[in-house]
Amino acid sequence: MKILAPLLAAAALGSCTNAPPAETLAPTGREQAQLAGLTAGKVAGAPISCLPRHRSDDMIVINENTIAFRDGSKRVYLNHMQGGCMNIDNGRNALQTQTTGSNLCRGDIAQVIDTLNRIPIGSCVFGDFVPYTRAGG
Repeated sequence: MKILAPLLAAAALGSCTNAPPAETLAPTGREQAQLAGLTAGKVAGAPISCLPRHRSDDMIVINENTIAFRDGSKRVYLNHMQGGCMNIDNGRNALQTQTTGSNLCRGDIAQVIDTLNRIPIGSCVFGDFVPYTRAGG
């Protein structure tokens, strides 16, 4: 029994990692191409904590870690979700944002909704928004 308790404690601590699976760290070729298309001719600016004039219809899911927001043709904001957003990129689910004001901000929570069954299947938290603006615009 004295040996079992430390083993159980070690197993419990080992299962509490925040590291994402290795396959979610690097974007796929399709995701890289999608990001390149959105940021082509644009320069990254300093991260901001809130997205001005948030419009969810201009949201593009790149993968479980990255979501883009288009602001016309001159600007796009990239957000790297805090801890990822499981099951958002399988094409069948939607992201429903929960904001406390008119802006979408770092720390705001979004729910992943199974659109077929219309039930929440997860949630995620927004990180900082990195603006990419067309050079000279």
